[in-house]
Amino acid sequence: MRRAEIVAEARSWLGTPFRHQGRLKGVGCDCIGLVVGVGRRFGLEPEDPADYARLPDGRRLRAGLAANLAEVSADAARPGDVVLLRIRRDPQHVAILVPGEMMIHAFSAAGRVVATRLDARWRRRRVAAYRFPGVEED
Repeated sequence: MRRAEIVAEARSWLGTPFRHQGRLKGVGCDCIGLVVGVGRRFGLEPEDPADYARLPDGRRLRAGLAANLAEVSADAARPGDVVLLRIRRDPQHVAILVPGEMMIHAFSAAGRVVATRLDARWRRRRVAAYRFPGVEED
């Protein structure tokens, strides 16, 4: 899979309603469901926990990402990569980077999957970044 394909798939989820533990494009998903859904589009079957709270445990979330994706430096993350973000003190949110210093994420405050500028406020919240296995450079 190429980065542009990951980005296109993430964009195809825009507007999907926010739904805790949802996994269906156009029907409902949360931030983890978005990443799982994009991965599944490319034949990946990531570990998919179904028993997490609305604000997931940061250690468990990070361990799940590390078990399924390759960790990369947050500063080296590129479009198509997944970023792990702090919402409060702990990492509890994930998003997929897209070109133009943007990210796509299922954001409960917006009530749907949205594209958001990766501005200074969001950059400060980055904890780690991950790459889907098998990504080919464009």
